[in-house]
Amino acid sequence: MNIKIYSTPWCVYCKMAKDFLKENKIKFEEINVQENHEAAHEMIERSGQTGVPVIEIDGKILIGFKREEIKKILKLE
Repeated sequence: MNIKIYSTPWCVYCKMAKDFLKENKIKFEEINVQENHEAAHEMIERSGQTGVPVIEIDGKILIGFKREEIKKILKLE
């Protein structure tokens, strides 16, 4: 499973999403869009969003930290 989290260091919901994945021992790639402007453009292109977090799970884009939707996609229920 390929998971990317487009985030910033100061985003509370980004931290919640990353903590949730860590607690469930799920590996993910964190992409800091504050520092990586190319990644920020990629995130906007893929999601249409400028806010974070944007979470990509195997090509499926989720806007924001939606715990229940993530659990369903990852079959954690």
